[in-house]
Amino acid sequence: MSSRILVVEDEYAIAALIAINLRHAGFEVLLARDEVEARGHLDTVLPDLILLDWMLPGQSGLSLAKRWRTEVRTRHLPIIMLTARSEESDKIAGLDAGADDYLVKPFSINELLARIRAVLRRRAPETAEMALEVAGLRLDPALVRVTRGGQELKLGPTEFRLLRYLMSHPERVHSRAQLLDRVWGDQVDIEERTVDVHIKRLREALAVADCAALIDTVRGVGYRFLRVLPPSTAG
Repeated sequence: MSSRILVVEDEYAIAALIAINLRHAGFEVLLARDEVEARGHLDTVLPDLILLDWMLPGQSGLSLAKRWRTEVRTRHLPIIMLTARSEESDKIAGLDAGADDYLVKPFSINELLARIRAVLRRRAPETAEMALEVAGLRLDPALVRVTRGGQELKLGPTEFRLLRYLMSHPERVHSRAQLLDRVWGDQVDIEERTVDVHIKRLREALAVADCAALIDTVRGVGYRFLRVLPPSTAG
C-alpha cells in the first residue's frame, strides 16, 4: 500500500505541482487549503505524513503543528514544514513546534521526495519483530503473544496477523480490499466479506480483556484500530 500524504497548502499552483509529483512517485495525496479542510481529512483518515505550509489563512501552520502534537490521534504524525522563511530562528521555531523536518521555498521536487522518504524511514518500526503496544494492549510478534493487563488473549493466526497490521497503523482507516491485500496477500480467491468474519472473531478475542471497542467500524469505508478506548467502554 502506498503512503498517504496530506498536503496543507493554500497556494493552488504549489499544491497542484506537489500533488502531481507525489502521485508520480507513487504516493497517495490529500489536499487541504486551511485548518478546516485539514481537520476534515484528519477526522476521517490519518495520513502517513503531513506537508504543512507555515503561512495559511486563519490558523498558521506553526500553530497547527503545535496543536496536533498535543492531540492523541495526531501527536505521532510525521510533519514536514514548508515555508519561505529561511532564517535560522524560523527553522528552530518550526522544529520546536513539532515538525520533523523543515524545507525552505523554493525547493526542488527531488529534495522534497528525499526528505519525505527520510522522515518515513525514521518513523518506521526499527524491526519487523518490534513489539506493539496501544491502549494497554501489547502484541509481541517474536513470542506470537497478545496481552492486556497481564492477561494473555487467545487469537488464531489470521486474527493475530490482522491485529498486528491494525495496531501498526493506529487510527488509520482501512478498506476491506486494503486489509485483504496487506493481511491475506496473494490469496486472490478470498472474498471481502471474509474480513468481516475475522474482525468479528478478533473482537470476540479482545472482549475477554474488555477492549473489543478498539476495533472501530467506519461505516461505508472499513475498519480502524483506535489509540484509546471510547469513554463508554474504557475501564
